[in-house]
Amino acid sequence: MAFVPVYILILGFTIIVDYLAGIYIEKSVGKKRKLLLICSLIANIGILAIFKYYNFINDNISFLATSVNLQNHIPYLNILLPIGLSFHTFQAMSYTIEVYRGNQKAEKHFGIYSLYVMFYPQLVAGPIERPQNILPQLHMKHQFSYANMSEGLKQMAWGFFKKLVVADRLSIYVDTVYPNPELHNGSTVVLSSIFFAIQIYCDFSGYSDIAIGAARTMGFDLMTNFKRPYFAKSISEFWGRWHISLSTWFRDYLYIPLGGNRVKISRRFLNLFIVFIISGLWHGASYNFIIWGALHGFYQIIGLIIKRPLNVFEDKLPRFGLMTFNLFKGIFVFLIVTFAWIFFRANTLSDSFQLISNLKTFGQMPFLGNGVNQMGHCVIAIILLFTIEYFMEFKPSFKMMDNKYPIVRYASVVGLLFIILIFGVFNGGQFIYFQF
Repeated sequence: MAFVPVYILILGFTIIVDYLAGIYIEKSVGKKRKLLLICSLIANIGILAIFKYYNFINDNISFLATSVNLQNHIPYLNILLPIGLSFHTFQAMSYTIEVYRGNQKAEKHFGIYSLYVMFYPQLVAGPIERPQNILPQLHMKHQFSYANMSEGLKQMAWGFFKKLVVADRLSIYVDTVYPNPELHNGSTVVLSSIFFAIQIYCDFSGYSDIAIGAARTMGFDLMTNFKRPYFAKSISEFWGRWHISLSTWFRDYLYIPLGGNRVKISRRFLNLFIVFIISGLWHGASYNFIIWGALHGFYQIIGLIIKRPLNVFEDKLPRFGLMTFNLFKGIFVFLIVTFAWIFFRANTLSDSFQLISNLKTFGQMPFLGNGVNQMGHCVIAIILLFTIEYFMEFKPSFKMMDNKYPIVRYASVVGLLFIILIFGVFNGGQFIYFQF
């Protein structure tokens, strides 16, 4: 509404449609239930298609028409994409699907259902919640809890660290290289791509931590959306740790209905490829995102093909050899994920190929801002991030901010806040995933 006030009607329309659809789906039987579900899905997907994909589709129609010497007279729409449209659309769709499947009772209280769609911490960028988790909590009476307030604020602080100290610091370098690919060589492309891989993780997981923490302060538990994905040793494990609410959404509502793992292997490969192509499109109306999704679909297929031989090979390795091999796998997964991020971050498809072409040439690596100091801040922030995440991953019992010794607990909290205030980049930058 801050940008286009009338856009609140989009939320109002989808809320009314899905609220009524849920009630009548529960009351109906046979084909009528399926028809009501289809109508609800068409309403939700239709709005998403108009605001997010209309002009993209029109561009492709124009290209095809021009190739056969015809003109496309379909007008273009001069509209802004509502912030968070993809997120609350998918959350609304999960409600009607779960009611249809009999896994969720239809919500009769209009205000409660509206709050399920519009719950402010996660409205614009997730996590994409399921009705079974959120709706029962909205019916509970929530009393003030010091434990919830403490845990929530600490998780928010960790999210602000990832966003302001790491992501926004790295963006200074990334935002200089990617918009000007012709000015940079392989050295800067490699460094900026690694920086972007960490930037988008800290930006989005930072938002998720802030959202989950904000909800926790009020007594609400949202689902975990990230589990340190760059510690993954396979691409399937990566997607089990990255944007979990979206990957499980596609698994439950697209991959499994397509046949999932229950079909022959060739069809399973096709199902995976379809899911990741659609996941790419979900992120944006651009061939860059389609290629990004296709690459991850390809990675998944190759991962399945080599899974059994790798397991046989690993079983024969001694302990030290296995540790070394796991480290190699982790680095390899990070590198191929980072390569795919080039298409995700580049402004155009031609920019993507220019950046990849530049990987052949290496030269001097320019520094920005205060020169070495600026780069030093980036490196220190990354080292601090992964050091803390290492303890979270491999030493889960070691929690500085939950330490039983008050002096350690208070020092770690104050230290984190100090780092945020002194080294945070307060430039008013939006969260990356607001554009989706």
